[in-house]
Formats: sequence, structure tokens, C-alpha cells
Amino acid sequence: MLVAHGIRHAIVCPGSRNSPIVHNLNECPDILCYPVTDERSAGFYALGMAQATDTPVVVCVTSGTALLNLAPAVAEAYYQHQSLVVISADRPAAWIDQLDGQTLPQPDALGRFVKKAVSLPEPHDEEERWYCNRLVNEALMERHAPVHINVPISEPLFEYTWEHLPEERKIERTPADIQPHTLSHILRMFMQAKRPMLVAGQPFNPHMDEAVSLVEDDDRYVPDFVLYTGGSIVSKRWKRFLRKAKETWLVNESGEVTDPFMNLTHVLMGDHAVVADQIRFMLEQQPHPFVQLWDELLERVHRHALAYMPAYSQMATVKYFNSQLSTLNSQLSSLHYANSTAVRLANIYACHPFYCNRGVNGIDGSLSTAAGYSLGTDDLVFCVIGDLSFFYDQNALWNQSLRGNFRILLMNNGKGGIFNMLQGLEQSPVRDKYVAAEHHTSAKGICEQNDVVYMRAENMVEMQDGIDRLLQEQSDRPMLLEVFTDAAEDERVLKDYYGQFKKK
Repeated sequence: MLVAHGIRHAIVCPGSRNSPIVHNLNECPDILCYPVTDERSAGFYALGMAQATDTPVVVCVTSGTALLNLAPAVAEAYYQHQSLVVISADRPAAWIDQLDGQTLPQPDALGRFVKKAVSLPEPHDEEERWYCNRLVNEALMERHAPVHINVPISEPLFEYTWEHLPEERKIERTPADIQPHTLSHILRMFMQAKRPMLVAGQPFNPHMDEAVSLVEDDDRYVPDFVLYTGGSIVSKRWKRFLRKAKETWLVNESGEVTDPFMNLTHVLMGDHAVVADQIRFMLEQQPHPFVQLWDELLERVHRHALAYMPAYSQMATVKYFNSQLSTLNSQLSSLHYANSTAVRLANIYACHPFYCNRGVNGIDGSLSTAAGYSLGTDDLVFCVIGDLSFFYDQNALWNQSLRGNFRILLMNNGKGGIFNMLQGLEQSPVRDKYVAAEHHTSAKGICEQNDVVYMRAENMVEMQDGIDRLLQEQSDRPMLLEVFTDAAEDERVLKDYYGQFKKK
């Protein structure tokens, strides 16, 4: 990986814990090693060589205070904007602070004088190897500043059993806004790929989970080139499918590495919307067979979603709600979905862009986020939310600034219904009581104490009438429709939706 990132020189210091690293550096024919005994001096040797070659230079030290001796040179390199790559061997984390020889907390030991510091796990499986690869790439992608790669190594240290160093994935970064020639290169790569795919996260792609459920074992649908514009992706099935792709290019404005598909090779700094618009324009002028194949699949899924008539359930609620949005006389300001079941149903039926706290959040804050949005606009703001998310965040309604433009569709099936869908969890006798937080709570009292117009529904007719009121009725105060459903029936209907689709 050092060679792939253009590194050709290494200052190596003596020690047993770093001896496997020094051995590999020496075995690599593209790297020249220079021994320096004093670590403090070695750091400055590396600084001088970086100045002379105008390239990053490695300085490799053993565990313990050896690393701390590099601090003066690293600090100097930081203010000179020189690229030093500090590679420190370390003891296994279990032995830190246990009076074992040459052990001290080495991660982040160089503080703010390095632009990037990573401490690698000792890899035992493919996911941990991918994690190591990604961390080292993130460090080596930085330029004009020192970086620190800390490498814990367990004993035995001296078994040199591999004949060749493995080839490792390199992630590259385009370090400035996408220029015309770079954009042309991206478009050319996309259109010349046999199976290209443009993937966007939040706001989400509808129907992808259903589509992948049909073709996840069909290699004809696996992309070989993914252009990813970033953002969260809800479907685990969809992410697993995209990990089969050969490579992914990510477009974002920050240059940050996000690798959910575990095959990232390029990070392009720029406006993802511009790139996506250009791709769509190119496809209008020159349709691509692979894109057409996926368009046909997604259209098939879309027709099934429209034709499927779910029994009374949360699924039926979200379908009817979205079908009625177009009847609004006023402009729809925004649509917010809470995490978990609500946003998964939105991925099936949403016909408008929507917000969801899907970046890192669980059930907290969805109602408050939508409420805050409603304060910043005079248009209608809708929040579709499940019971646990609602009751957890009920204080969002404890605010007299809220007005009648805030409308809430609360789906209450008495528990965290998503836990019914997690295979294997049904074997636990505490699933409903402790994991899914089963309850018998209603939002009526909460609405009364906060001057919120309250409606309830317990069947299909009441649900549809309530949604019609929620969408069309004038009000000076927020409005809430609480739709009561049965969790087992919600589960059955959703499974039936997927099951009928696969039979066609």
C-alpha cells in the first residue's frame, strides 16, 4: 500500500516489536530502507529526506517510548507541511497499562501534530482486513502533513512464512473541485463500463430492497462500476448486493472516505448533483443496456407496489397516505419519516423526496426535527412516525410556538415492530417485552396536554378518513392521527408483499 501511494523511502529504527514491519519494508523491492538507531534523530532524518524528495517518507519505530521520541520532528514537519508517515509497532491492546514491557497508549500519542492517526485492528477475517485496508488508505491519502499508523502485533513476531506481499486496494482522492476533464473522465468511465450504476443514498432510492430481493443471486444485475453520491442507505440487502461490484467511485464535497460497499477506489471532491445530472443527461442521449435492464426491473417492482392491496396495517397506512399527497391544494413543504419501519415503508411508497434522521440516529429526535422544520416554514410539514419514536420524543410537542402547519401520522402497533422482522430474534422469550418494548400507550393524553388536535383510527375506513383530514383540514394547532394496528398483522402483510412479488 505504501508503494501504491508513491512512497519509496523508509527510515527504520531498531526493535523487536517492529521487526516484522522492517522485514517487509526491506523485502519490498520498491522501497529503500535507511537504518537510524536514535528515534529522535530518525524523525529528523525522515523530515530532511521528505524535503529533498518532495515525497512522503516513512519512519518506522518499535513500541513504547520510541514513538514519543518522534514528537519534535513530527511537530516540525506539521508546521513545514511535510509528509511524514509514522509507522509504530504496538503491543496488543489487552496488555496496555498492565506493566508489560515497552507498553504505553500509542494511538493519538502524537496529538494534533498529525493530520490523520489510525490504529489498526489485528485482522482475523475479511471484514477486519477490509477495515485495515481502509484505515491505511485514509492515512496515506493525506498529503503535506504527518500521519500516524499504529500497528499492534501479537507474538510470535519472527515467523516469515509469506513468500510475497499481497496486492492491496488503493483508494485515490481527487484533491480539488471536479474540473471539466475530470468530469469527462467520470462520464467516460460510466458509459464504457459493461454494468454501470449510479447510486444515491439519502434522499433514498425507492424499491431497491424489493428489486434486490429478486435478483441478488443473478450476476447479470451486479454492477461492475458504481458511481456513489453518498448519503445513508437503509436496506442491508441493498448494501450487501453492492459489495459484489468490482469498484466504487464516491463523489462528495469534503473528500471524506465512506466505503459502505467495501470496494471504494476513488474519492472525487465536488458537487455530486452536477455529476449525477450529467450522467442522467448522457443516458438520455445514449441509453445504456445495463441501465435499461435495471429500469425494467424497477418498473416491474413499481407496478407490483401499486397493484398490491395490503390489508389494514401500517403498510396500508403509508400507501394510502402517499397516494393522497397529490390531492393537496397547497404546496407540500416537506415530508419527514422516522427511523426504522416508517422509513422502510417510505422506501416502498414515497412519491416525494423526504427527510429522515438516518445518518446515525435511532428512535430519538425524529419528531423534534420535523417540529423544528415546521417553525421555519409556513407550508405544511408532515411527520410519519412509529410509536416508540413518538413516545421517546414526545416533548417535541411541549412547545407553544408550534402551529397548524405541523401534521403527524402516528402508527402505533404497541411495540417496535421492526424487531418482528429480524430473523432469529423470535427465539428469545424477551423479544417483545425487553427488546421491542411492548406497551399499551396512546398519544391522546399527550395531545390534550399540548393542545394538539387528536384523531384516532382502528380500521381501514377510519384510517383513510383521518388521513384525508390530516391532509386537507385547516387548523391553528398541530394535528395528529394515531393509527392503531396489530404488530403480527403488520409483519404478515409486509411478508406477503414480498412473497407475492417473488411468485410473479
